[in-house]
Amino acid sequence: MPALLDSSSSSTPTTTRAGVIESHLHLDSHSERQPQPSSTSGMKPPTEDEDKAYYDSLPINTSPNVTPASPPNAQPTIGLIGMGAMGRMYARHLGDAGWSKINVCDIPEKYEQLKADYAGNPNICPMRDGHAVARSSDFIVYSVEAEFIEKVVAQYGPSTKVHAIVAGQTSVKAPEKQAFEKYLPRDVHIVSCHSLHGPTVSPLGQPLPPGQILIKHRGSADALTLVENILRPLRSRHVYLSYDEHDLVTANTQAVTHAAFLSMGTAWAAAQSYPWEQGLYVGGIETAKVNLTLRIYSNAWHVYAGLAILNPAARVQIERYATSATELFKMMLEGGSGGEEAKRRFRERVEWARDMVFGGVAREGSTPGGGRRRRPILLSEDVLDRFSLGKLPPPSPVDGSSPFSSSPTEPQRPPSRYRPNSHLSLLAMVDCWAHLYINPYTHLSLAATPLFRLFLGVAEHLFLSPTSLLEASIHSALHDTWHRADDLEFVCAARGWSQCVSFGSFEVYRRRFEETRAFFEGRFEEVGKVGAEMIRAVMESEIKREEEEGVV
Repeated sequence: MPALLDSSSSSTPTTTRAGVIESHLHLDSHSERQPQPSSTSGMKPPTEDEDKAYYDSLPINTSPNVTPASPPNAQPTIGLIGMGAMGRMYARHLGDAGWSKINVCDIPEKYEQLKADYAGNPNICPMRDGHAVARSSDFIVYSVEAEFIEKVVAQYGPSTKVHAIVAGQTSVKAPEKQAFEKYLPRDVHIVSCHSLHGPTVSPLGQPLPPGQILIKHRGSADALTLVENILRPLRSRHVYLSYDEHDLVTANTQAVTHAAFLSMGTAWAAAQSYPWEQGLYVGGIETAKVNLTLRIYSNAWHVYAGLAILNPAARVQIERYATSATELFKMMLEGGSGGEEAKRRFRERVEWARDMVFGGVAREGSTPGGGRRRRPILLSEDVLDRFSLGKLPPPSPVDGSSPFSSSPTEPQRPPSRYRPNSHLSLLAMVDCWAHLYINPYTHLSLAATPLFRLFLGVAEHLFLSPTSLLEASIHSALHDTWHRADDLEFVCAARGWSQCVSFGSFEVYRRRFEETRAFFEGRFEEVGKVGAEMIRAVMESEIKREEEEGVV
């Protein structure tokens, strides 16, 4: 959503649901409230121990143990500044759960529409601007794009109610942290949050509850308890991190995954081809690629732009992903047209990445001493076939014409339902992780999104499958030419997205995203339900695995 700025509305009194004029609650930056100490204010900043002691004893405005079943006069007033997709999702779930005092606002031009949208909901009260929400709410969530968070907090932050708790629903926290520390009064708590699912994914009824990151940056234990209780109706697993840990974890679990799917979508758009309609990329692993790519492009561009552009760790990973895709593609060409030495170099590069990323992971049925045992995320490609948008081609006969299908010293394998291809997007992802020394399993149970969990499962299946899928991929990369044009488009797309992110321009990112999105317009409804069911099926398997391994 655009920035929530309106310089003309700060002094306008706002009438609440009780008909009380709240202008007496307004406190601006020139009032008696203590501002943030800084080197430029002439005030001596408190020591870390003094800060901790201050916030440990700072009160909150309601009981920390309040629930939606508590009487309305005992409940906290919840404020949502920004009513885009995530803001509306929060309002809906919190209101439906029984929180009865939810104040919301968007840009002033949308005030009348907000009133119309929530006219029949007594729990949700639209307000004209962020001043009215900030000065009347006990728990305030800035649901604003990371690009605009500083401007919005600079305007509305000084109006924050005394002893309120402030959070931000941004996917990258460095700008949020800076804005909160700079513009919020000292006498408020900062306990931020981040829901690890998109606005179109309901957190309710999921077999494996999505994560809800909570960040107690400055505040009391009571403040954290109150935030936990307010957000409990979302039924998410609470994960406790610092601001810096959040940005590193989200980069490691989302940056390369997003880059891969964005690049695939752009490559298909450039080729003017829907892969599931050509009969070449259908079934198995391809089903996950298609469904998850369309799932990303069905969301708003800014859901991904903030993480990519404002998170330094993410920018490094996206650049590395493009480099890995480029280098692997060049090695494919050299190996395909060169001698055995070039083929060997490509194979060794892929196997090196496999050993770096998956070397410590032993699959079920592996030999003792082969690493830690864990059940695979993706039990079989049969699970994915139920959600294919295209029709599976008949099995290709094993006639000896394919060097991979049989050899004089190897018995023939049954015909494969899936046409082998290079799976360059997956090879590049694992190669990227290997070069950056990222272990994708580190944060799997901590803060993995369903999308990351599933794509890691697909990569794991390719690299560790006992049915030699990786061998088929290596052979196809070196010897098959039918997918070379598609691989070239993918490399160009990956480099284009990396360059786009390096510019640091949200406008360039938006245009690139929306141009690709337009190619898939009209297909999102087709894939929406199918993709959701696919993720649900895999997550049902994941919850069983985590229970067996004692994770949940």
